[in-house]
Amino acid sequence: MTKHAKARVFDLARRETDEPSSLVVRFGVEQPLRLMSGAVLAPWQCAYQTYGTLNAARSNAILICHALTGDQHVANVHPATGKPGWWQTMVGPGKAFDTDRYFVICANVLGGCMGTTGPSSTNPATGKPWALDLPVVTIRDMVNAQAKLIDHLGIDTLFAVAGGSMGGMQVLEWAASYPDRVFSALPIASAARHSAQNIAFGEVGRQAVMADPEWHGGRYIEAGTRPEKGLAVARMGGHITYLSEAALHNKFGRRLQNRTTPGFSFDADFQVESYLRHQGLSFVERFDANSYLYVTRAMDYFDLAADHGGILAQAFRGTRTRFCVVSFNSDWLFPTSESRQIVKALNAAAASVSFVEIETDKGHDAFLLDVPEFEATLRGFLDAAAKARGLPVAA
Repeated sequence: MTKHAKARVFDLARRETDEPSSLVVRFGVEQPLRLMSGAVLAPWQCAYQTYGTLNAARSNAILICHALTGDQHVANVHPATGKPGWWQTMVGPGKAFDTDRYFVICANVLGGCMGTTGPSSTNPATGKPWALDLPVVTIRDMVNAQAKLIDHLGIDTLFAVAGGSMGGMQVLEWAASYPDRVFSALPIASAARHSAQNIAFGEVGRQAVMADPEWHGGRYIEAGTRPEKGLAVARMGGHITYLSEAALHNKFGRRLQNRTTPGFSFDADFQVESYLRHQGLSFVERFDANSYLYVTRAMDYFDLAADHGGILAQAFRGTRTRFCVVSFNSDWLFPTSESRQIVKALNAAAASVSFVEIETDKGHDAFLLDVPEFEATLRGFLDAAAKARGLPVAA
């Protein structure tokens, strides 16, 4: 991509911050959002996309919660990058999240950068970007914001809430905070709390951003700059955690990039180096650096058991929600042991829960890729839940 094309993508992404091309609900001062920190946001806004049709009974709505670097464009062309939606393998007519049968909703998270209030949004009190003046947000704050969106849409109970990674954290928070509003839940490749190792990875990424001289204490938009190098390094480090060693070996091994012998320099000699640099550079075109700080921090603060007396089962006590917990055997970022802890807590709470560990060498990112067993698991669970809910079942 040329420098001009990259600048165009960034400009398009920047415009999405306050005036998204997707649907948006603007909540005025009479509809404040109270955060876990004690701060209050008012006014604020939530950007979202929908697919399919809401039935007359308003009983077929599915909320999909996106992961760290995702957004609301789950199954449509991204307005800034022009790339396909991030979960088009699963969302669409005839797919697991069948938009011929279900009304699918996906909202940009609070703290994001694609139209929901975040650090790059305009602070109404100053007319300038919020930057680090935005209060720190949590997973619960994200879910509370989504709940207000669902209220706005006139939906009392969601047929399903689904998401992977950070999206899975939101699913668990939905089930804990709004048990009577979630008929079924699909937490995928996730955990009930962020591990010390994952907090450490997040801190390395944040420090990379803040060490970039173009960060300007978070005021880079006003300075007319971008901390591209720091954010790219953060993305490179994060992306390694999304893959397994087997996936990296199978995809790249030790193969050289466009050469037959080592260059004996610090250029990208190896294909894996070139790949990571590409991932970093393409990421900075569409994502806001401060949003990276806020959203990774929200994951760090997530600890569902701590919010319920230190006992995870208490978060689900008395729940009638049907759960399907999914993990991947090669995922070392959110390993299967984390999912088993969720299942154990759900069993202790006498919840209806099924658990599937899927064998694949694709690592954490497997939930975003074409993995037939994963697709079959989602489809089977949703079909069974639809039958129990009295919704039409697939032919």
